[in-house]
Amino acid sequence: MNFTKKLVGKHGQKDWDADATLGFAKAEAQTLLDKNVRRLAELQSRLYAEGQRALLIILQGMDASGKDGTIAHVMSGVNPQSCRVTSFKAPTTEELAHDFLWRIHKAVPARGEIGIFNRSHYEDVLIARVRKLVPKKVWAQRYAQINAFEALLAANGVQILKFFLHISKDEQRDRLQSRLDDPLKNWKFNPGDLAERKLWKDYQRAYADAVHKCNTKHAPWFVVPANKKWFRNLAVAAIIVETLEKLDPQFPKPVADLSKIVVR
Repeated sequence: MNFTKKLVGKHGQKDWDADATLGFAKAEAQTLLDKNVRRLAELQSRLYAEGQRALLIILQGMDASGKDGTIAHVMSGVNPQSCRVTSFKAPTTEELAHDFLWRIHKAVPARGEIGIFNRSHYEDVLIARVRKLVPKKVWAQRYAQINAFEALLAANGVQILKFFLHISKDEQRDRLQSRLDDPLKNWKFNPGDLAERKLWKDYQRAYADAVHKCNTKHAPWFVVPANKKWFRNLAVAAIIVETLEKLDPQFPKPVADLSKIVVR
């Protein structure tokens, strides 16, 4: 199955189904995930050795949508030497003194690397919009600015994949409650998440606009049904592998005739 075509963000919000599994069963999905994790490791080593292009993976979603879990499961087989995760929190004083993309550009992966953004520059058209942190005339311009920024990265060898991990409001409630019920998960609970939950409809509209306005050929959005964690992991892993296989990175040729070299 081509997950890339099935989940691309060109489909309208009315088609988003957080419970969808595209016909997969859990056991089958786990088998395919394991296969994709192994394949991803192989392709990563080629991307790193080639050293000509980079892969940027952006994960967005409501609180408890599974950004951390996706990273842990999908990227479990990669070499950390050439893979870096950046989690974007509230901007620091230094970051606020610059344009909103300044801190993002610094974290873009170098050629040969895979970079993963846990939240990203899209927070500046999501929480900044919903919470009215900046005027509408400011955030409304950011869609075009983001598109131009991503086009710049793509023109310089950075392949971009953007995933919206889509969960239902009921599923979020259950996941937040589990953090309260399980002492080992208490540390993950943030009372502020409840305040954001009250703005659910506003965030859904903001996400819909971000996907619609910033879904481009060089930086596509994928709306991933994330109520079922096992399907979420499979879908993200499959799309990453499909993308890397299209890039088809190659090991560089030796700089010398190795047939004439003997190690003594």
